[in-house]
Amino acid sequence: MHHDSADTDTDKRLAAEAAAGEVVDGMLVGLGTGSTAAHAIRAIGRLKLHIDAVATSNASADLARSLGIRVRDFADVATVDLTIDGADEIDAQFRAIKGAGGAMLREKVVACASRRMIVIADGSKRVEAIGAAKLPVEVLPFAAGFVASRIAGLVRSATWRGDYRTDNGHRVLDCDVGAYRDWECLSDAIGRIPGVVGHGLFLTQVDAAYIAEGGVVTRTERAGLARPSSSR
Repeated sequence: MHHDSADTDTDKRLAAEAAAGEVVDGMLVGLGTGSTAAHAIRAIGRLKLHIDAVATSNASADLARSLGIRVRDFADVATVDLTIDGADEIDAQFRAIKGAGGAMLREKVVACASRRMIVIADGSKRVEAIGAAKLPVEVLPFAAGFVASRIAGLVRSATWRGDYRTDNGHRVLDCDVGAYRDWECLSDAIGRIPGVVGHGLFLTQVDAAYIAEGGVVTRTERAGLARPSSSR
């Protein structure tokens, strides 16, 4: 794990503020989870727009409400206009690994419900190939032993995240996968194990990335090529 420097935190904030510029009145906005997403929630709060939001974690919902953002129950929502969230790793093909913060299942549901999903990150999260970060798998506690034995055949190693429980009451198995040739195949194989309720491979959900490095934010779109978005 890299250590957060003041510069890294500034980059997280700049990426978050640039992405928050896409939020406009009348939107239903998905709020991600984690330190970078928290910067986005604060940036959206400062805009004082007339929006509704849904949150991917209790922590994000609490933060948003404290800033005066109206948070709706996602259970009553089918589609979201725009979601802004962080990532542990993202590559040039917009494949991402998420879930160090433990919210990957709710994040995946909200991302899939979103017309547009933006990942925001500091430069350390941009990678040639995903797989160095741990891949978290969310597991029904009832199925813990069974899932761990099945996962063992798919990854290098897997370790339970201690006594940690997600907002859904589930356990998390952190997997060391390394560089994988066929991420779709791994994603499907993990997802098919009964008792697995979610995992942190986001292979198709991300539409755009705002990545800040050294105070310069670059926006890339899945549909196109990199273009500078802003610099300070």
